[in-house]
Order: sequence, then structure tokens, then C-alpha cells
Amino acid sequence: MKRTLVVLFNVAILSLVAAVPAQAQAAGALVTVASPTGLHPRNAQNEPALAVDPTRTTVLAAGGNDLVDMQPCSQAASTTRGACSFPLGTFTRGVGLTGIYFSFDSGNSWTQPTYTGLTAADCSPTIEPCAPHVGPIHTIPNFYENGLRSRSDPGVAFGPAPDASGTFSWENGSRLYAATLATNLTDTRIERGGINSNFAITVSHIDNITPARVADQSNWSRPYFVPAHISSSAGLDKEQIWADNAASSAFFGRVYTCYSDFHSFSQGNNFSLFPNVAVSADGGVSWTKHTVAAPTTAFPRGFHQGCTVRTDSHGVAYAFFTHFSETSNDGFHTMVKSFDGGRTWTRPQDVVAMNDACLRVDPISGRCVADGIAGARIDLAAMPSVDIANGAPSGADATNEIIDAWSDGRLGLNNEKSMLSYSTDGGATWSSPAVASLPGDRSVYSAPSIAPNGSRAYVVYMAFAQPFQSTTANPRPEHGVFRSAPIASNGAPGTWTTEYIGPSGDARGSSQGRILYNEFLGDYVYAIATRTYGAGVWTDVRRTADCPAMDAWRQESVDAGQLVFPAPWPLGDCPTNFGNTDIFSATTG
Repeated sequence: MKRTLVVLFNVAILSLVAAVPAQAQAAGALVTVASPTGLHPRNAQNEPALAVDPTRTTVLAAGGNDLVDMQPCSQAASTTRGACSFPLGTFTRGVGLTGIYFSFDSGNSWTQPTYTGLTAADCSPTIEPCAPHVGPIHTIPNFYENGLRSRSDPGVAFGPAPDASGTFSWENGSRLYAATLATNLTDTRIERGGINSNFAITVSHIDNITPARVADQSNWSRPYFVPAHISSSAGLDKEQIWADNAASSAFFGRVYTCYSDFHSFSQGNNFSLFPNVAVSADGGVSWTKHTVAAPTTAFPRGFHQGCTVRTDSHGVAYAFFTHFSETSNDGFHTMVKSFDGGRTWTRPQDVVAMNDACLRVDPISGRCVADGIAGARIDLAAMPSVDIANGAPSGADATNEIIDAWSDGRLGLNNEKSMLSYSTDGGATWSSPAVASLPGDRSVYSAPSIAPNGSRAYVVYMAFAQPFQSTTANPRPEHGVFRSAPIASNGAPGTWTTEYIGPSGDARGSSQGRILYNEFLGDYVYAIATRTYGAGVWTDVRRTADCPAMDAWRQESVDAGQLVFPAPWPLGDCPTNFGNTDIFSATTG
């Protein structure tokens, strides 16, 4: 009888394995290799970006929000304010949180350099306030030395390096650009960093990266402001960066950063939101800003937010923004183009229809959530993520096909999908959006990439595997997925192959750190493609642990309609690896 049960069990397991799509094509790897598994929020990483050097396609760079250098969660702040630091809603002041990571084997393994800067990693969680000091850091360098802190929303891009006369050529090697939000050291407007507003954007660079060069902090530039001057009422956010990397382009080497300016921010009400693109012609040192669509004040709907910028083989620049509807969940992706290297831009045009997937709003955080109450925000799930087959590095074999992917809610709650649309005529016409995710997956963030010669498309996304939960008592499995499809001669993707499905974890074990009530997975995923392989990155919870005490407190707060106190202390009331979100990658290289 026992033997029969074992046989039946094995048959059942084999049946389950047979039902799972093949995953053997891609290899997964941990990107945030310097992160501890405990000491929340030091173990929290999210919002990854990814770039590939088109001249050395085994070389990748990634960015992410990385709290590795922060103070371990303050007991006093946690229990009395429901946060890991004072004041509520901040991180340890002065300590950077933009991570930078490198792979020299097509994404099969990663390294995270150690630099010198301001750290609070060794602060005691029972002593408040924490006093950060100069020491080893694992985030992007040279901010503290310039009176700044790296703040979040990372972006990375490779382009050609300029020579001494400012001429761009691949013969000079490649330059990696790293963009991030930045603040003064104390997050105030009066500080030696020179920012007279709440948030600025900076771009740093490093040339011709090798394992030895990325380990040496002196090879990094200082952070340069994008744009050089902003008003005291500016609030810059959600930037993405790109370098014109096709030598056939008339504007080869030019760098573009798109972003939004929450101008005159006033508690989320009646502020003007400006969609902008800044352009640099001197290797990321100086920048010129262009407002590319009319500002709006209809918050939270009707505005442009969340962007991507790319160039084709001729040097035409394309910027895309999410255009949220004023009256419903249905909106558009808006496109603007520049034919003169970013000096002027076309009028904004709504080109691809989307549904913002904001089908549930959390009663405490007021943010769009997908997995359940006290869940992870998905405000920018439907933001455009775009790539162009521009033939880099030469541009010679470009098809200039544009692909756009996002997570969409048009099929209703619990049926959110990764959608993809493409254009083969410079954005004049677009295909009807088609599902690119697996059945049963509830997609929450998506990103595409296309081979430089237009031969293959890739999509990476994060997904929940259970319906929306009205209680915190049930698990909320989340995982990353990486898929690819050949591109037909008419530009249409063929049959999708599932290259990788990451192990699931419980999203209830995630936290923003600065606010403990809500789960947190960030706002982005990212993908790259070469002629021979593709790779993607996402926020992963496979190594997190659910915390029953946190679940109970979050539920109690929802039931009360406000945060209740005392709140749990993650380092005393939760498993060690509570909050341990990671950035993982998958590569077919």
C-alpha cells in the first residue's frame, strides 16, 4: 500500500511538471549580490534597470533601488510610526539608495562593487537618531563627496565615448550612463549639494567598464544635474535614460533623459505636471530641457507620467509617456518625436490604447494595488516600455521596428495581462495590442526588448498567481517570467516561448521600509536584447518570509480605517528575512 501511494505521488508530481511550460532556455541569477538577507530595510531592493554594451554584448549593467547601506529598522520608529526611520516617509538621511551592478558574462553572474561614501549600515536599530558616517557603500559613488545623495528611480544606458575634442566614436570605447533621482544630503533645500528643490535628476558616467575599472571609484564621474538648473517649486520624478548608440545616426552619441516634473507639488492636489525630455550633446555633462506636452493639473487622471525614450538608426528620437484618462481606467501611450537631435519635438500623439489596471485602490495608502489590501502599488503598471531595432552599434542591419509592452487591465480584475503592440512605420500606425503573458498570470509590470536586427522580441514581467485578496491572511505568490518570440517579416511576433519562470514567493513578506504598512515591489522591470540573446530583470520575493505579526497589523489597520499602534518591529516580531526583496535576472546568453 505504501509503495502504491509513493508511485501515485510521483505520477502526480510528474503530471504537474509536465503542465509547466519549459524553462530550460534561460538561466536565472541574483543581481543584488551584496544585499543581506535580514536587517530590514537593508535587505530591500527593487525597481531594476538594465543595459547592454552593443560593442561587447557580454557586458551588462543594471541599476536598482538598493537600501543596503541604510540603518537597520529603528525599533522606536517602527512601533510608534509604522516606519523604519524618523521622520515618517524618509530613509536614513544622507545615505544613498541607488545600486549599480555589473555582469561580464551575459547576465549569468553579477558583481556589486564596494565604494566609499556615507553609510548607516552599522547603526544600531535601538538608537535614534542614527548618525551616518563615511565608510564602505554598495551604491553608486561620488554623491556624498558632492553634497548629494542618490535617491531612487535608476536608469542605465550605454553609448559611444567621446574623444578629447568631443567627437563620439565606438573606437573611443563605450560610456555607461547611470541616472537617478537625487536630493541634498539632508533632503532639505538648503544644503551644500546645490539642489534648491525637493528632487533633482543626476547622470553619472564611467567609460570602458571592466571588472577592474568598475571596482575603482575614481573612474566614475561626478553626478551632473539634468537639467543644470531647476526652480524651487520643481519635483522631478520617474526618469529614464537612453544614448543614441547607432553609428549611422546623424546624432550618434547624443543622450536623452525623459522625466516628469510634479511642479508646485501640494499634497497631491492641483499641481502642474510637466512631461519633459532633456538632451545632452557632450557626453552627459550639460543638458537642455524641453517640455514636450502641455502640463496638466487633473490629478490623478488626465496627466502624462511614466516614460521611455529611444532612437532609431537614423537618429530620430522617440519619447513615450503614459496618458491617464480623466474619466476612466482607459488611457493611451503618447508619443513625441524629434528629427533634429532633440532640439524640437512633434506635437504629442496618443498612439496605443491601454487600461491602467487601477481596479482596486487601497483604503489606507490610497494607491492602486493588484494583489490585495495593504498590497504593492501598481500605479505605473500600464506605463509604456519601448525598444527599437536600431541596428546598434553600426545601424547597418536595422529594421527600426518599435515594440511597446505594458501591464494592462482591460480584461478586468484578476485577468491583468502583459500586452504588446508594434509599429514598422516610425510610429505612424500600430498593431492591435496582443497578450504576451502566460495564462493564469496576473501581470503587474512588463518590459520588452527587440534584437538590433529585428529578429527576435523579448518580454519580461512580474506576475501574481492568485486573485485579489480582501484579507492579509492568505498567501500572495509572485514570480518573474521571461519570454521570447521570433519576429516575422511583417514585424509581427510569432509564437511566444517561455524562457524562464522564477520561483514564487509571498509578496506579503515585502515592505517599502520607510513605510511598513504596504508591500512594495517598485515601479519597473527591464529587458535588453542582442542579436544572439536576451535578458530581463525584475523584483523577486522568492527569498522573503511572511510575517504573521505584520499581516495582523495591516489587517487591523484596514479594519480601523487608519494605522493602529503599536506596530510590529520587523527585527523583533518577524522572521529574519522579512522584507528581503531581491533583483533577479534571466538570460538566454
